[in-house]
Amino acid sequence: MSNVMEEKGSLSINSENIFPIIKKWLYSDHDIFYRELISNGCDAITKMKKLEVMGEVTLPEDNEWKVTVQVSPEEKTIKIIDNGIGMTADEVKQYINQIAFSGAQAFVEKYKDKTNEDCIIGHFGLGFYSAFMVAHKVTIDTKSYKDEPSVHWESEEGVDFEMSEGTRTERGTEITLYLNEDSYEFSNEYRAKEVIEKYCSFMPTPIFFENVDAPAKEEKKSESSEEKDGEAKDGGETEEKKPQPINDPNPLWTKHPNECTEEEYKKFYRDVFHDYKEPLFWIHLNMDYPFNLKGILYFPKINTEYENLDGVIKLYSNQVFIADNIKEVIPEFLLLLKGVIDCPDLPLNVSRSALQNDGFVKKISDYITKKVADKLSGMCKVEREAYEKYWDDISPFIKFGCLKDEKFGEKMKDYMLFKNLEGKYLTLEDYVKAAKEAAGEPEEAPIVENADGTSATGEEGENAEESAEEKKQVVYYVTDERQQSQYINMFKEAGLDAIFLTHNIDQPYISKLEYDNKEIRFQRIDADLTETFKEEVTENEEDWKKMTDTVTELVKKALNKEKLTVKVEKLKNEKVASMITLSEDSRRMQDMMRMYNMSGMDPSMFGGEGETLVLNANHPLVKYVFEHKKSKNASVICEQLYDLAMLSHKPLAPEEMTKFIERSNEIMLLLTK
Repeated sequence: MSNVMEEKGSLSINSENIFPIIKKWLYSDHDIFYRELISNGCDAITKMKKLEVMGEVTLPEDNEWKVTVQVSPEEKTIKIIDNGIGMTADEVKQYINQIAFSGAQAFVEKYKDKTNEDCIIGHFGLGFYSAFMVAHKVTIDTKSYKDEPSVHWESEEGVDFEMSEGTRTERGTEITLYLNEDSYEFSNEYRAKEVIEKYCSFMPTPIFFENVDAPAKEEKKSESSEEKDGEAKDGGETEEKKPQPINDPNPLWTKHPNECTEEEYKKFYRDVFHDYKEPLFWIHLNMDYPFNLKGILYFPKINTEYENLDGVIKLYSNQVFIADNIKEVIPEFLLLLKGVIDCPDLPLNVSRSALQNDGFVKKISDYITKKVADKLSGMCKVEREAYEKYWDDISPFIKFGCLKDEKFGEKMKDYMLFKNLEGKYLTLEDYVKAAKEAAGEPEEAPIVENADGTSATGEEGENAEESAEEKKQVVYYVTDERQQSQYINMFKEAGLDAIFLTHNIDQPYISKLEYDNKEIRFQRIDADLTETFKEEVTENEEDWKKMTDTVTELVKKALNKEKLTVKVEKLKNEKVASMITLSEDSRRMQDMMRMYNMSGMDPSMFGGEGETLVLNANHPLVKYVFEHKKSKNASVICEQLYDLAMLSHKPLAPEEMTKFIERSNEIMLLLTK
């Protein structure tokens, strides 16, 4: 057996000028060297495990697999130590001196007929050189499992190297980084642990951490404490506390769903996302074919008061952290969730920071979408009570998904719920059916084919389109229960129903529903007053016109709003004096203008109508205005009726609210005289 010959030389670069690229541009975050070097150590151990399984090596019974990270803040060094397969001198020449030659790939190729490549993390042979992003000098001390001498290798700045026989006696590899001045932070215990937690929390091998410069007084304090504990145990010997790994080599997603308890799922959620609000529920992904994918997606409780609904989905490859929220893998609407996805088959680039092969990635994305839809539809069918319980929290996410993903929307269309005025959850089909029954509507009239081959529902000519619009089933909805309470009460008294659509996502969502279903149209509860709320006018036509014209003129003059639309109606509810309505089209136009910062423009410019003041001719105050049209009080009452109606429609502007309060005080003073 020949000794390792001392050797000097320049590193063999497979691609011209590749090293500066590796050092400066390959990795966007310099802290990623921890991930690369620790995952290399895990790889070395995984290879050794494979050889043991295949019977090529026999290991002692007390063998304990581990990767150890040692930092020295004083010396400004970091050591990554593993007890894996190690390297011979020839292997160091092949895998270290030739940049971009992947040891993992070579190992898999050699044993491809005897084993599989599960958990072989590295594929590119470049990870080791990430060390030179933070270190001016790197050394390797390694001993192979084969009966060959150990090897010592070192390089300054990653260009020239020296290699000689080493002194390591145990199987495995020890890499030492001598940090650059601007990278000293990585030898700080707290910073090092922070980075390791970010990238290596779930690597498949136990990772132990040591601060070799930890103050001696802390050790003495610990020893003193242990001695006292030992004395308390009848003078027996103190038990040495066994060091614990700082990672979890067997994360929850690697287990079968049947092996996981509810408390384990919740604990994993708290530990990983530091969110102490319990998730609503979760989906455990567990797939082996046609690609390997595991993970857990949590549905967090969404605060609907805020538009920012960003979640966090961590992407792993063989338990090695890759990135958060990679949109190519995770459908956009699922980014509202929190979770982990581990897919070893991901086609990553050399820095593991981006994806390749769009077709394959799209299949993964489609699978995740399908599993989420299956879970939700299954809950609706089998666990309806739980589904309804979660609906208010998860509906914004589901509606967003329906808008963003056509396939998801198609799968979910029969499982979308809407809460009605009684607090019951209905599908849209249930609501429409109930509305028709309440209205006593007959069965749909058959479609009549016109002579020219076109079809119409019993009407012809230029009014056919207008008739079709009128025949659409109206779905009434509420956007603000408190603001629209007056209208809600009127609906309840009239035996009519409406649904609550209170989230920002609901407006674009109902537009999609109207587009997909031409037989329905949505109308906010305060958009108009249907005949259901009105009484038939029995007065003489001339007298009625005189009264309505007089009241309309008085109101416009008192408010100084000549363009205001005023309607005088006889409402069944005599307690309601005045109301504001705004057509659905106009309101949607106003919403759009606000969205695009066009709030100062007049909706009528786009063909939309303004607000309409509806006065109830059955109410004493409206009668008073007509009967005392020349009185000063009539003008005050007109202003008050308008503001009261507006308050039931939307908040008053600051100056309008000031005037309303002052006027209310004046009216109350009249009562004291």
